[in-house]
Order: sequence, then structure tokens, then C-alpha cells
Amino acid sequence: MCIGIPMRVVAGTEFAAQCERRGAISTISLMLVGPQPAGTWLLTHLGSAIRVLEAEEARAIDDALTGLAEAVDGREFESLFADLVSREPELPSHLRDS
Repeated sequence: MCIGIPMRVVAGTEFAAQCERRGAISTISLMLVGPQPAGTWLLTHLGSAIRVLEAEEARAIDDALTGLAEAVDGREFESLFADLVSREPELPSHLRDS
């Protein structure tokens, strides 16, 4: 399984950006998404930006990653999945009967 990490662009050039997550700065390749201005949220994997994110989606992904860590440690995690707890599970559209 691959896990993408949301990071926020702090500064960048045409091909790479300095991105921040929880106070840590990493150099991220922009070859797949093109140049991005400071403040842009990116989904990153293995040092490369793979997709531009809206701030709300970045927060939801970060909450899910935090929730997984909390669950592994045996702590409460339900509040981090608020968008899922209050609704019935649904199959993605491509898996539903037509």
C-alpha cells in the first residue's frame, strides 16, 4: 500500500519546492504537477508531488493519517473520521451495480 502525505508549499522553483508538514521541511519534486505557489497543498509520495489538493482535502487526509496512528496506539480516533462516522458506508460508483 502506498501512502500519500499532504504537505504545504513554502517556497519553490519551477521543478522543486520546499514543503512543510508539522514543522518539518522537505524538498519535493514538482515534475508531475508543475510549479506551485507558496501556500498550495500537495499530496506527496517518495519525494514527489503527485497531486494538488484543496486545503479541506489535505486536512481530511492528515486527520485520517493521525487517526490511524491513534488507533494503532489504542487511543480514541473516531473524532478524526467525523465525515465517516455519521453515515452509512458506500461503495465507490465503479463498484455499484448498474
